[in-house]
Amino acid sequence: MEINYSKVYFIGIGGIGMSSIALYFLNSGKLVAGYDKTKTDLTQTLINNGVHINFNLNLNNIPSHFMDCSNTLIVYTPAISNDNIQLDYFVKNGFHVLKRSQVLGLISQNKFCIAIAGTHGKTTTSTILSHLLYENNISFTSFIGGISENYNSNLIENGQEIVLVEADEFDRSFLTLKPNIACITSIDSDHLDVYNSPKELQETFKEFADNLEKDGVLFKSFDLPINGIDYGFSPKADYSVENYRVEDDCVYFDVKYPNSLCKNIKFNMPGKHNVCNALAAFAICKNLKINDDDLVKSFGTFKGVKRRFSYVLKSPKILIDDYAHHPKEIKAISDSVYSLYPTKKIMAVFQPHLFSRTKDFMDDFAYELSKFNEIVLMNIYPAREDPIIGIDSKELLNRIDNNKKILLERDDLTDYIIKSESDVIVVMGAGDISKEVEKIKNAILN
Repeated sequence: MEINYSKVYFIGIGGIGMSSIALYFLNSGKLVAGYDKTKTDLTQTLINNGVHINFNLNLNNIPSHFMDCSNTLIVYTPAISNDNIQLDYFVKNGFHVLKRSQVLGLISQNKFCIAIAGTHGKTTTSTILSHLLYENNISFTSFIGGISENYNSNLIENGQEIVLVEADEFDRSFLTLKPNIACITSIDSDHLDVYNSPKELQETFKEFADNLEKDGVLFKSFDLPINGIDYGFSPKADYSVENYRVEDDCVYFDVKYPNSLCKNIKFNMPGKHNVCNALAAFAICKNLKINDDDLVKSFGTFKGVKRRFSYVLKSPKILIDDYAHHPKEIKAISDSVYSLYPTKKIMAVFQPHLFSRTKDFMDDFAYELSKFNEIVLMNIYPAREDPIIGIDSKELLNRIDNNKKILLERDDLTDYIIKSESDVIVVMGAGDISKEVEKIKNAILN
């Protein structure tokens, strides 16, 4: 099926995955509008580009020229509930209604598709790879799940020959893709509200890997039990990191790969987990025949991904903002920040994301957070969920094994941080905790 509609209406247009597709259609000359319940920087960017967005579900707020079912495509995110009155109206009135993942599948069909999957690391890997392709003048369009610091966007366009997408495992949406190159960065238990067990999650990733086009190539983290070209810190990996070192908040490393060694890559994102993401992007670029010297040069100009170990301040205190919302991600942040600042007092500010995830990993969250010198918890960000009895931040706080811990309301956060003796503050969470980071920064500077 071709997307021949001249108008596209998005329900949940402000999501990180939806807004990039909206921009893509806008740049393709289509009329674009949509609904979201919350005003954000992403919705403002779309509005600035001429997209009409309504923030009230009333059907009267939908522009009249999007009510023509013969020429309007409806796109929705799975985070939208089935009883959403706009979605319900479009379904019942004969509109062509597609999930975001189905639209990505249509955009990428008949193109050379690169799909980056994984429970962690896919956004960083996709953003690094997008930058390497852009710097080496490869014809591509990428839809990424974060904001690139280099391009200040989650849509990066430099032609149409390759479509690079994040392959999202939530609600199995990545099974709509048939990639030529796929990458799996990690398969850790998550989304257990969707998958009945970790085994079912692993089987679905294997199904994704089996969706490769004929002669397709799979790259995968060394520790994953799936057949493919592997990468990691292990010397047994097909692509392995050697001579890893940290200097002045940057990392340097070499890459050993079949019959070759690429030396002295400078990379601006600290942490071994981020270097593994860089290594995956490097391996895919070698498959695309980009030479080592050009890759080294391109890595040197990569600025990072917003909210992925992002430095907000380096003086008088160090303030870092990160999207971490899973125990494995918090562990990666903890390992990175303590390797960078082994003598400093480090505070974690964490806003749990989803009641279900907090329930599934309560003890794991408590264990990883206990490692910080000081812990500040915020209330759980519910996103699409209703509360679960007995699951809240107070219960998580009780399980954290650390005397320096507190549960705070949002209004009290900045004052508490200012009075703290901690030298490094790491703000973590996938909800709206990022809105507080600028306030914290200004308070520290003043």
